[in-house]
Amino acid sequence: MVPRPVRIALAVQPQHSDYPTIRRVVGEAEDLGVDMICVWDHFFPLFGTDDGWEAGRNFEAWSLLAAWAEQTSRVELAPLVSPVGFRNPDLLADMARTVDHISGGRLVLGLGGGWFERDYAEYGYPFGTAGARLGELEAAVPRIKARWSALNPPPLRDIPVLIGGGGEQRTLRLVARHADIWHCIGTPELLARKQQVLDDWCRVEGRDPSTIERSTHGGAPTSRHVPSWERSPDPYGPQLLELGFTRFTIRSGGPDFDLGPVREWVAWRDEVNRDRPVERSGP
Repeated sequence: MVPRPVRIALAVQPQHSDYPTIRRVVGEAEDLGVDMICVWDHFFPLFGTDDGWEAGRNFEAWSLLAAWAEQTSRVELAPLVSPVGFRNPDLLADMARTVDHISGGRLVLGLGGGWFERDYAEYGYPFGTAGARLGELEAAVPRIKARWSALNPPPLRDIPVLIGGGGEQRTLRLVARHADIWHCIGTPELLARKQQVLDDWCRVEGRDPSTIERSTHGGAPTSRHVPSWERSPDPYGPQLLELGFTRFTIRSGGPDFDLGPVREWVAWRDEVNRDRPVERSGP
């Protein structure tokens, strides 16, 4: 089987900044050659500045995606990821279909169960338990796909569904059942184990594991708040590629968006893709 090409994503953390700055960063990232631009779906900043994260600026994900769909012309666009508890699944399907049309067929729908309690509490959504939120995700994915079939006009393409997470009993089985792309974060050792569990669930579900693209952040995390481990592809890029991961996401947040690491990852992507035969189509 011809391997998938390596793809590089920029995950924009839209906090502690203004929209003109964010718009500039998105344009620069597309010019640098990234394959996808993502945004988190949170209502508040997650990381702090000298003023503290509680008072920081932040912008809503799907409004940004719609604006970026008009601004950009080539990159895929995605929430990484949208908690299904924030929006009615049928409405979320319609929003995704609409952004897909605005972008000319470049949307990837990233879905998850949600975890940041403040988002839920201050916006009036029930937080519940992790199991309950995962149950919402399990129920939402079939509804979203059914709604896409009913919409007029339909999406411009079969919108790829990305599901994030590594829960071995429920999340990875849901990935095996419904996802085109699986996104998980961890060390190469952890991801190797999670991947084996996913492959086992694929066999249970009658799914060819190779039909699911593997996605992760650009290295093995050493700190949740300081993504210095994403600065260079060395040493984790080649290790993760050897495991079969081909999408690598590099994060950058306000107020000072640093695209230096993105340049290094894009250069590594070009070198890898030049040196091996790769598949040129598909999500």
